[in-house]
Amino acid sequence: MLRKFMFGVTASAALTFSTSAFAQGTVAEAKAMLEKAIAAVNADKAKAIASFNNGTDFKDRDLYPCCFNISDGITHAAAPSVRGKEG
Repeated sequence: MLRKFMFGVTASAALTFSTSAFAQGTVAEAKAMLEKAIAAVNADKAKAIASFNNGTDFKDRDLYPCCFNISDGITHAAAPSVRGKEG
């Protein structure tokens, strides 16, 4: 289950950060945030998702993690307009 969730985190981050024409953050900054997000999920998944959603520790300009469960496609951490919806 965690493996599927982490795949969703990674895939979502890759899609989010691949649009460099619109991004203000650099590739290195995006990669650093992704690594920080993965470490947070590994430490405490519920706390990490809450932190992603409130944006206090995981929002830097236009960089932020998005997480969805790959088995059902439900978005757990993202912009409020898409949170809880199928992706």
